[in-house]
Amino acid sequence: MQDDTGLQARRGFLKSAAGAGLAALGGLAGAQSFDFKPAQRYPDPAVLILDPSFAKYRLYSSTVEQVGTGMRWAEGPVYFPEGGYLLCSDIPNNRLMKFDEKTGKFSVHKENVNYANGNTRDRQGRLVTCEHSVTRRIVRTEKNGQVTVLADKFEGKRLNAPNDIVVKSDDTIWFTDPIFGIGGEWEGARGTSEQATTNVYRLAPDGNLTAVITDLLNPNGIAFSPDEKKLYVVEWKGTPNRSIWSYDVGADGSVSGKTKLIDAGGPASIDGFRVDRDGNLWCGWGYTGAFAPEATDVPGGMKAHQPLARPEDMDGVKVFSPQGKPIGFIRLPERCANLEFGGPKRNRLYMASSHSLYALYVESHGAV
Repeated sequence: MQDDTGLQARRGFLKSAAGAGLAALGGLAGAQSFDFKPAQRYPDPAVLILDPSFAKYRLYSSTVEQVGTGMRWAEGPVYFPEGGYLLCSDIPNNRLMKFDEKTGKFSVHKENVNYANGNTRDRQGRLVTCEHSVTRRIVRTEKNGQVTVLADKFEGKRLNAPNDIVVKSDDTIWFTDPIFGIGGEWEGARGTSEQATTNVYRLAPDGNLTAVITDLLNPNGIAFSPDEKKLYVVEWKGTPNRSIWSYDVGADGSVSGKTKLIDAGGPASIDGFRVDRDGNLWCGWGYTGAFAPEATDVPGGMKAHQPLARPEDMDGVKVFSPQGKPIGFIRLPERCANLEFGGPKRNRLYMASSHSLYALYVESHGAV
């Protein structure tokens, strides 16, 4: 029988071992790591039903999990069913991270990736990436690991900072090109914009690049409806609020009928998003960082401009119906920048959120 001294020593050892394991994970990823405790009871209180229509998508016995941590700004998740793994970008650390579903291992996949941001998988199972800064281009990683440059200029001038990307069933590649990656040193290197506008582009299989949308101020997230008749694009610097615009897609690849589908409202921020088979939009959501114009007293004898919202109330994933009605919300402890449906059944929602990668099984499936 173990005495109290031995029991306390064992508890101390287990606590130290757990801390060492978390520190090792943080060291591997190279940035801040967070200990996360999933909900103990079902259903997970982090999954909110904003409208009864969302209830069918919530799994009663599924909770939010943290499957990886230690990044500085997580983005661009993309799932590869052939290998059962997910890649995501850690932009400031200039690398791609990998989560292996079979082993549960979260590790560095590739470094020095030109500040990769958005990623997608083409119809042949190859990785297609937005190199967000320095090179400012769209590249494809071939099955043998070689990198093919697909686009780096439009009308003879360099692209701005390719951000998010999607491949249509006709093998055309559509991507957004705001200026974030060249606006400072945090997500790459400061650079000069050569384009007169921040565009949405369509890249044909023959290499022809067309600016299909030129009137959005810093377009960001991009996705198609399940039947590909609608194109959805986030306007990240739109006024008065950030929005998702809907367009009709013509057979020739042209777009028309610009309609505001979702208005984030006030200090809310929409980033990347995905569409499920029912046409619902699952949107990375959070706080813009907006602050009050007038400074007020704070402890320490100072005055400060206070935030216009509580980030902890806004960080997560907000779900909208095809008509733009908010129906569900998934609270997360960090702001979600982008997401992806993965798993063998495409019913595991992966959420790239600031320092960490979270996952939640849902009764919904990503549109292919």
